[in-house]
Order: sequence, then structure tokens, then C-alpha cells
Amino acid sequence: MTFLPLAIILLLQIPFVCSSPPSLNGTSVITLDISDSSSCSHTRSLWDIIWSCAATLFACTWTAVHPNIPGMHEGKFAVICRRLGIMMIALIAPELIITWAMRQFLSARDAAKAFNDVFGAQLHQTRSDRADIGEITAMLLNEIPTSDRAKSPPLSAPHVSSRAYREWTTTHGFFAWMGGFMLYVNDMPRATLTAKELERFIHEGSVEMPVIVEADIEDRSKGDALSKGIAILQLVWFVVQLAVRYIQNLPMTLLELDTLALAALTGIAYGFWWKKPKDVGRPHVVYWKSTVSAPSKLAYEKVNVMIFSTENRGNHLLRYIYPVLSLMGDCPVNSPGAVHSHRVPSVGGYDEDSAYRHRIIILLIGCFSGTVFGGIHCLGWNILFRGHALWRMASLTIVSTPVSILLLASYIIWSDGSSGVGKNLAFLAVFASAFIYLVARVTLIVLILMSFRSLPPGIYETV
Repeated sequence: MTFLPLAIILLLQIPFVCSSPPSLNGTSVITLDISDSSSCSHTRSLWDIIWSCAATLFACTWTAVHPNIPGMHEGKFAVICRRLGIMMIALIAPELIITWAMRQFLSARDAAKAFNDVFGAQLHQTRSDRADIGEITAMLLNEIPTSDRAKSPPLSAPHVSSRAYREWTTTHGFFAWMGGFMLYVNDMPRATLTAKELERFIHEGSVEMPVIVEADIEDRSKGDALSKGIAILQLVWFVVQLAVRYIQNLPMTLLELDTLALAALTGIAYGFWWKKPKDVGRPHVVYWKSTVSAPSKLAYEKVNVMIFSTENRGNHLLRYIYPVLSLMGDCPVNSPGAVHSHRVPSVGGYDEDSAYRHRIIILLIGCFSGTVFGGIHCLGWNILFRGHALWRMASLTIVSTPVSILLLASYIIWSDGSSGVGKNLAFLAVFASAFIYLVARVTLIVLILMSFRSLPPGIYETV
């Protein structure tokens, strides 16, 4: 059921793959100016088209994006602005959002498995010991005469913490990596804990095991079935409209085609975030024991000096593009705002070691998403508008560039640990391919805007 929205989208796209309007036979492109649109009930206006696409994109991105937990003292305006920024990235580079969602999913799954392997085994061992002692106690009581049992002191079972361990799920892992556990030292907030730090501190006995079941985490989540259902219905309605236009041989705009591609990729990200709590307002408090010395260093309490140092003036550009670098696979960057607000980085919240272990599958899914994105734009191969040749070139570039990035990155990973001219050239080729991909994406956006100047006949007819 996780990928049901994506399956619906892909199945409804099948008719478009075989679309092939009649050949132009060397004739000129016939266009219709937007001022010629009729106002009768069987037509639609340009603003109707724009509004339909905007509503679909907003519903998909707003529902799909699952931000991390905000800072404890951050206002609603800052939280909304941060979310809108992530939504803008999802509209411009949806492949990066997919790789980010996948890193968080893999980190959450690994964290849940690690907790269950460590503390679940301890709980099982404790229960086994209690069962053995219970059997021994019963044997001893049977050997004691009935008259002497009242005089015998009761045998006690070994001490078991009252805060019994509850099995972790992927939702627990998401909650931990998105900033769900805040460490308090001397009744003051210190920093957000990573899943690994929480596991280590519990194992050392520095903090108590937080008792929070999946139902409690879901109760903190603001993502209800109604909002998800509305977003899916809006998407299905939009795709059905395009399918009916194809059946009736009516043209579609480039904006509608781009909206279809973006909706498909946000559906993939939504699948990876399906178990992640949505719009959680505050973390769960974990108290440091007063009998233990406070930790000297935590992952989310120090600013990244390399980027935000006042002495290094050559990194001004990195201060603006570091979220994109984090989404591309670099380590999450702790900004001064994140450290001051006691929260995880806006586009962080994943385990770097887990992302490194699964780098092959992350790379494969990211490149596959980029190829699908370009392939959907290739469905506009025969749409008649000025600049359609440039549209074809840009669409083919977006299809082929992720393949070259996959091959080059695989070579870099395969030659990990070694150095040489070939590996350095591969790095340069990867950056060059990424730049070409960006140029092709910007070209598509410009062509979408330019296509509104002259649209093909029949574009304003409704279905």
C-alpha cells in the first residue's frame, strides 16, 4: 500500500507513452493566441489551466514533504518559510528530495533494527531469567512443608526497570532522526539527540529508555487520512483529465506535462516518507541522570565552522547553497540557526554511515528518478509550439544525463580508496553532467513560460 499513489500515476500514464499526433508533413506550426480563447461553457481559459496545475502541484508537494521537527522556540512564520523553501526545491529538483527521503527511510529502518537487536535481546534475556527463577522458586516452595511456608520470606525476582522496552518500528526511527528526542541536562535543554547517541546513552545508563509507542508518535503527527485523500484525489483528477484529452485528440500544454512529471516524482518521495510523522511540533524530552557527568560533545550542538566561520570569507556562496549540497549527499550542515533553536538541520535528519552503506541503491534510485522525469517530458515530443526542437533536446538531455552520472559515480565508488587521473576526471565529469542537467531543467522552465505566447488550437477545449 505504500506505493499505491505512485502506481496509480504510472498506470494512468501508459496511454501517453503511445501518443503520436499526425505528422506535420513539412507544414508550418499552427498556433492560437491566448487572446482568442472563447468564454463559452465548453472552453477553459489560460487561468483555468494555470490554476489546475498550481493546485495539483501544491497538493502534491505540501502533502509529500515531511519536514523535520522545528526548534522549540521558533515561530510559525519561520517554520512555514522553511517548509515553502523545501517545496520550492521539490519543484525545481525533485530528484534531490527523493534521495533525501530515501536516506531518511534507510536511516530510520536501520535505527529501528539496531534498537530491537540491542534492547530487544536484553528484554528477552531478562524475561528468560525471570522464568527460570520462577521455576526454581516453585520447586523450593514444594519442598518446604506447608506449616513452614508462612514463616519463610518471599523470594524476589531480579530487578527489572519499570520503564520496560517497547519494540521500535520504522516510525520510531523516523521520529528519532527527525529530532524527536531532546536531551535535558539539569532541567535545561542541551541539544537534539541522534538515534545513535540515544542508543549509546541508554546502553551506558546515562538516560532512561523513553517509553513511547507508535500510536503516541502518530498522535503527534498532523498528517491525517483526509489531507492525504484530498491530495490523491486532486492528483487522480488531474491525470484523468489529461488521459481524456488524449482520448479525444485534444492537445495539452507544456505546463500540464511538467506538472505530471513533478507529481510522479513527489509520489516516489511520498512513498519513502509514508511512515514518517508529519508536522510534529515538539520533541520528546529525555532527562540526563544527575549522577552521571554531562556529555562533552553532541552531534547537533556545534556549528559547522568550515562554512559559517566569520574568519573564512571565501565561503559566502556555500552559506546559501549548503542545503542543496546536503541534498546531493554531503553531510548535513549545522547552521547557527539550527544550533540556536536546538533542532536538526532542515534537510538533514539521517545517518551518514547508513547513507554511505546504501550509497549504491540511493544513487540508483536518484538517477532512475531523473530519467523518469525526463522521459515524461519526452511525451511532449510532438506538441506543436515554437521551440519544440529545443524542448526535445532538453528532454533527451534530462533522460541521458542521469545515466552518465550513474556510470561515472559507480566508477568512483568502485575505485574507492585509490587515487589517480581517471578518478579525478570522473569527478569533473560528474559535476559537468550535473551542470548540464541543471541547464536543461532551466531550459524546460523557460520554454514552458514562452509557450503561453502561442498555444496550439484546441488547447482551450474542455473534456
